[in-house]
Amino acid sequence: MCSQPHDNHMLCPQCDLLVALPDVAVGKKAVCPRCKTTLYSRWAEPFMQPTGYAISALFMLLLANLFPFVNMRVAGIGSEITLIQIPGVLVSDDYASMATLFMIFVQLVPTFCMITIILLCQKVRLPFRIKTGIARVLFTLKSWCMVEIFLAGVLVSFVKLMAYGDIGIGNSFIPYCLFCVLQVRAFQCFDRRWLWQQIAPMPKPLARQPLRVGESGLTQGLRSCTCCTAILPMDTYVCPRCHTKGHARRKNSLQWTMALLVTSIMLYIPANLLPIMITQALGNQITSTIMSGVALLWGEGSYPVAMVIFIASIMVPTLKMIAIGWLCWDATGKGNGDSEKMHIIYELVEFVGRWSMIDVFVIAVLSSLVRMGQLMSIYPDIGALLFAGVVILTMIAAVTFDPRLTWDRVNVSTQKERHGDGK
Repeated sequence: MCSQPHDNHMLCPQCDLLVALPDVAVGKKAVCPRCKTTLYSRWAEPFMQPTGYAISALFMLLLANLFPFVNMRVAGIGSEITLIQIPGVLVSDDYASMATLFMIFVQLVPTFCMITIILLCQKVRLPFRIKTGIARVLFTLKSWCMVEIFLAGVLVSFVKLMAYGDIGIGNSFIPYCLFCVLQVRAFQCFDRRWLWQQIAPMPKPLARQPLRVGESGLTQGLRSCTCCTAILPMDTYVCPRCHTKGHARRKNSLQWTMALLVTSIMLYIPANLLPIMITQALGNQITSTIMSGVALLWGEGSYPVAMVIFIASIMVPTLKMIAIGWLCWDATGKGNGDSEKMHIIYELVEFVGRWSMIDVFVIAVLSSLVRMGQLMSIYPDIGALLFAGVVILTMIAAVTFDPRLTWDRVNVSTQKERHGDGK
């Protein structure tokens, strides 16, 4: 057995550096000294805080689904919708795919995550495999909660509709805003490493020599479990604690990432050329692409909203695809080897990528609310579905890319320097 305890050691999931975790005060966090990734956070009342926020969030979501969400009045004709009516309207227009995306990202995934947090924090008696299974799913789905993105899409919809009539909020709008804040806070107070320490003890990996802090796990024959952060021997493919399968580096990471990137590029071109929305007003039918929608908002003087849509729907997807391609190029050893810069690019790609869904949610709100017959009606079109596919594929591409690949050259050169110095 290794002569050092493993409970206070961790392999950074981003750069693979072995770090000895310090004693962290309440309200503070431990970060990787090399890439500044948060490794561990310590919260006061770690059981009760996430539980309280999660229960409050679920209550707010219930209220948000019971009452009218937004309303609109044009030339004396009114229309209002509830959140639960949005997917129904999309299904009636033969856009069940968009309705499914809305239900998954805005309703079902956030609800599942909040319920899971409550079950795990309150230590509800569950079979061990079920407990570890829902914990694995929780951290996988965390980045797919798009409540705040949908809320931003609603606000953009308000600006677009102000030119046509009076827009108002219903009784459920404020509860939904509170739900957004509470579910974000519940995630913040819920630490992955702390949770797995409550579920099962850290497994003790067999090693031929003591752990060497400040070196990569790869050079020591160790790997980190991508789910529970346990330190394991490199040839252990199934984590004994959470039963997650894994390797020292994500298998075929670059191949999967490039395949998803190429597919997203193929979808991105028609997504920008084909209409994403059809507007019928007084018998006239107008089709809108992403760029024409930006131009319309700019022409009407809504410069901030036009810039938000342009950045989220045009700039971010384009730059994200370029960045993912650049990361893959650098990971093959053909780049300039600046691992710190590549790490910053990867973090930006992970953070901003899902915000491109804002335009899809705008269309969902508009097509559900604006239903006034020949006076004015809005319908989604094929471009919106293609664009949603682009966003989802680029998000998956960012997940399949292994950021540790950009640090491997640094790890190898550091090891050579140590051996050259006789260390």
